[in-house]
Amino acid sequence: MRILATFDAKDYQDTTGVYEKYSVRGIVMREGRLAMQCSKDGEYKIPGGGMENGESERQALIREIREETGLYVLEDAITELGEIVELRRDIFDPTKKYICHSLFYYCEVEKGRQDALKLTPSEVAKGYELKWATPQEVYQRNVLIEKDPWIIRDTAFVKMLMDGRVVLPE
Repeated sequence: MRILATFDAKDYQDTTGVYEKYSVRGIVMREGRLAMQCSKDGEYKIPGGGMENGESERQALIREIREETGLYVLEDAITELGEIVELRRDIFDPTKKYICHSLFYYCEVEKGRQDALKLTPSEVAKGYELKWATPQEVYQRNVLIEKDPWIIRDTAFVKMLMDGRVVLPE
């Protein structure tokens, strides 16, 4: 998968270990709007998450999109878009360098089919819900509150969509 961007905090020089993680992110578009997780604070996050043991990237993507949006991804209509790599000191173990590979995919979903959300306790605490928003709405809101690395990453990806550096299939 092609690298779209690398964010390097360069704050891990004295670390002694590495924690590397792969996650998947799903871009679902309907009538010019993106399916996003929106927190009670108004920050937008692209749905997705980490792979569980034994899961393929596609299986994780389908599961994560269903859990976080209730939408059903059509497995045959998944297209690779690119990867964003993040490097920083691990927030849970400061002795480790954290490397996160976020793999972005375009996903088509079944029309008219949606389940209730199945959020993690931290997602519930943030008040995440499915919200459809234009890339411009997501970008304009998120640049005001870019405090978390995942919001910075997702805002950068949305900007790439807006600038035409990432093109969605038709």
